[in-house]
Amino acid sequence: MHTNIRHAFFLLAGAAALVLTWPHAFDWMAAGGNILNPVRFFGDAIAAGGTAAFLSIDMAIAWLVFMVWVVFDARRIGLGYKVGWLFVALSYIGVSMAFPVYLVTRERFLDRRERAGQLSRTA
Repeated sequence: MHTNIRHAFFLLAGAAALVLTWPHAFDWMAAGGNILNPVRFFGDAIAAGGTAAFLSIDMAIAWLVFMVWVVFDARRIGLGYKVGWLFVALSYIGVSMAFPVYLVTRERFLDRRERAGQLSRTA
């Protein structure tokens, strides 16, 4: 039960991230920004200075770490490289959405694998 509540929280946080962030992305793209160009995306945010620069640099580093970690973690636990790369692609929509969805995917995969292992040991 606690797992389902945690997973619901993760998914709601990811959905909230999309709803709260994408209106700003649409405004930026309407002004000529290209969401597929992370250098320009973060460069524009950093150029504003202050809090925007701090948050942009922090998020850029967290995003980079997520992209490297998710590919190798997905492979290490048995989901495979392709699933890792799928979440790298999803992170272009928003790492604050892709990360919680990956956590739910990861936990459910590990739970299924553990249950399957327990069933095979008792059979």
